[in-house]
This record gives sequence, C-alpha cells and structure tokens, in this order.
Amino acid sequence: MTDQQPSRDELAEDRTILANERTFASWMRTSLGCVAIGVGFQGLFRSMEPPWVPRGIASGVLVLAMLVIILAERRAAAVLQRLSAHVVITARRMNLRLFTALICLGAAALFAAIWTVRIG
Repeated sequence: MTDQQPSRDELAEDRTILANERTFASWMRTSLGCVAIGVGFQGLFRSMEPPWVPRGIASGVLVLAMLVIILAERRAAAVLQRLSAHVVITARRMNLRLFTALICLGAAALFAAIWTVRIG
C-alpha cells in the first residue's frame, strides 16, 4: 500500500463520520416533524375547551422538537470531535450548531405565537 492511499481503518473512520452526519440529518427531520405536529395539533383542535389544552399539548411537542435537535447536535459534535476525516469533507460543527439554533428559534417563535396570537 502506498502513502497516497488511505488505509482500511482510515476509510472506516470516514464511513463513521458520514453515518454520523446521516444520523444527525435524521434527528433533524424528526425535530421538524415534531414542529409540524405541534402546529398541526394547535390548528386542528383550537376550538377544544378549555382553550389552554390544545395550546399546552402543541407547546409540549414544540419543546420536544427543541430537545431532540439540541441532543442530536451535542451527540453529532461529540462524534466529530473524536474522529478525524481522511478522504471525505465533513460538515463543520458550526453548521450543526447553526441548524440547531435555527430550528430552536423557529420552534420558540411558534411557541410564542401559539400563546399570544388570537385567530378568529
């Protein structure tokens, strides 16, 4: 094996990094799904009595969305810190934090809107 070719161990580490990125993307989709469920629940059941019940359930799902993405980012960043890429170009930890912050900001804005905006 020449010095130019990566070893099997180095390639395995690269595959692990790519799997970590796919896993983070999967958790990000799960978090966005929770946001959609929270907003959808609030929209479908807003006439429920007392009015705080659908808001509370929707808010709980939005908090779950934020928790899911924050924990996913921490896990993905920890894996990226332990591994080093040899052939692949990895996602930067800052990008993971940016996606996490944007999803949390959006969920927090929806949380506030559910409790403050009157519809109908």
